[in-house]
Amino acid sequence: MKIKSKNYRVEEGDKVNLKKWPTRVEPAYKSKKNYHKKLKEQVAALSELQRLHYASNRYAVLLIFQAMDSAGKDGAIRHVMSGVNPQGCQVFSFKHPSATELDHDFLWRTTQSLPERGRIGIFNRSYYEEVLIVRVHPEILRSQGLPDDLVDEKTIWQERYLSIVDLENHLHRNGTRIIKVFLHLSEEEQRKRFLDRIDEPDKNWKFSSADIVERKFWKQYMQAYEACLSATSTTGAPWYVVPADDKKNARLIVSRIILDTFNDLNMHYPETDATRQQELLSIRQELMKEEPDSN
Repeated sequence: MKIKSKNYRVEEGDKVNLKKWPTRVEPAYKSKKNYHKKLKEQVAALSELQRLHYASNRYAVLLIFQAMDSAGKDGAIRHVMSGVNPQGCQVFSFKHPSATELDHDFLWRTTQSLPERGRIGIFNRSYYEEVLIVRVHPEILRSQGLPDDLVDEKTIWQERYLSIVDLENHLHRNGTRIIKVFLHLSEEEQRKRFLDRIDEPDKNWKFSSADIVERKFWKQYMQAYEACLSATSTTGAPWYVVPADDKKNARLIVSRIILDTFNDLNMHYPETDATRQQELLSIRQELMKEEPDSN
């Protein structure tokens, strides 16, 4: 199966019903060996594009990963970005905000970590947590120190969606391209992965009793994701709903989405003008005059 990024994109204005979005599709690979071959090819292509992206220094690229626990965010980042030069890429994982972060607006802590031009930034969870986990657990909202008249659960989520869209539109206008990936995992597949984490000793460290607590809110999380994806997927910063029950296939889809985004940037290496060419020629002549080191 040939991967088409548009098949997973939430178009602006779409009302998302996650029950209609598959968590598993026909795989783009024929075997484990074929999967490794395809991923290696796509990682190599991404490495070349990242080098061009760094050299052209015109755009910044921000990848945002959101998902339920065990959906494979860490694995997707590790495998898909394995060929990227670490000097041109940074990964940030956002968990519970600190006291200092809570004293600022909800976008403040992530804004400080936005990528520079020529670089790739990866958010493993992001400011979207403020309309996901905070919506599912409104007690978090009430503990954030906001003025009482601003904490109206009938309006605050729409207000936060507007703030997010405004920020992303601003970033787009200033050369940041945002790729937002929701790894869409089924409840049954999460159950199987949790059991694996319990049954396999080398995976015990991945499991927390808090994971089971959050699993009980599955329906509420799906509703929060549906509302979020519907309200914040735009032409300039679209959401991609990636079927995540098959980790290998999810990685191939994610890498194709990233590759397509880079290819759409129409990047090129900086051109060398006549003055620069003459400068390089002079330097070359100086180097040619040097005596070879006999040692």
